[in-house]
Amino acid sequence: MSALNDTPVDTLSFEAARDELVKVVSELEQGSPTLEQSLALWERGEALAARCEEWLLGAKRRLEAARAAASDNSDEAES
Repeated sequence: MSALNDTPVDTLSFEAARDELVKVVSELEQGSPTLEQSLALWERGEALAARCEEWLLGAKRRLEAARAAASDNSDEAES
């Protein structure tokens, strides 16, 4: 059984990418039957990890923007 999925990584939600990454790591830890399969899993895992990081950085930027907006609003209310 292979954890490889045909879904393009750039279309995955954070949760879907994270869940698939967990499966890929588990399969790599168990050892794949061939070097080619191991390389394919590794490459998919790298892409999934990058996708998760992309989602997390986006969430961080949104939180920072929301905090900045809230701070601006409270500064205006105090004036």
